[in-house]
Amino acid sequence: MDIFSGRITSSGFSSGDRIVIGDWKYSPFGSFTNIMWAKSDGVRVLLSPNKNLAEYVSSLYSFEEVKITPIEVNRGVKEISVKAGSLEVKMVWSLSFPIPLWRPKWFISTFENTIAKKFFNTSTFGITRDGRKEWYSIRGISKVVHGECKIDGIDLGQSVNFEIDACFGFSEPPKWPSSVTLKSYIG
Repeated sequence: MDIFSGRITSSGFSSGDRIVIGDWKYSPFGSFTNIMWAKSDGVRVLLSPNKNLAEYVSSLYSFEEVKITPIEVNRGVKEISVKAGSLEVKMVWSLSFPIPLWRPKWFISTFENTIAKKFFNTSTFGITRDGRKEWYSIRGISKVVHGECKIDGIDLGQSVNFEIDACFGFSEPPKWPSSVTLKSYIG
């Protein structure tokens, strides 16, 4: 079982682009940050700091492009800024709604998955692209109150809800811009 512990922060932008930042404090690969970017034309891009991570993540989720690039990360108490090649992203979130206990995987895949679908239009359990099971054990969720993103210096507009799914895998981030603390179990 591979276990990742960290934060997923995501937002759509008025340009039609959708950005998902995976900021992992603990993982089988150590600490790392990667970016999943669904362009406005539907092309899905993985920005990864190294080849091993890129191969692992692209075995789980679907991308048309995979780019290896240095990723610079600045973390604040309630914000993250990331620079990866020509992409620059900053997201700021509000106070977190905490979920106090870790729940067993059977609970995540049944009851919690139903709640996530009904209230957040997302899933906490599913099957990865390579046929493995994955559980998202959420510990806290916050609304992103400010997001900005530039590609080659061009502003992608305001932070907005996801109007179109990013279609990386079985689960989408919540439709509204959000930052979620969690553990991901993959086995």
